[in-house]
Amino acid sequence: MKSRIHPVSRPVVFRDRAAGTAFLTRSTADSDRRVTWEDGRSYPVIDVETSSASHPFYTGTRQVLDTEGRIEQFHRRYGTEAPSKGE
Repeated sequence: MKSRIHPVSRPVVFRDRAAGTAFLTRSTADSDRRVTWEDGRSYPVIDVETSSASHPFYTGTRQVLDTEGRIEQFHRRYGTEAPSKGE
């Protein structure tokens, strides 16, 4: 790698406010606020709205779509007969 062209990577704590969890990882992001981690060291902290701990896709709490109700609604709105091939 060329020197002086890549951003500085440092340990940063990302804190998910919705789930109440935090994780330590390397990042190029920086913050003025700091937090003391489990190892006793102080790291920059970045608060995030959603992480894998609170995102519905990863937690398994995705909303199930009512496909049957949507099909019935389509038939009520546009009719149930399919057009013939000659039209």
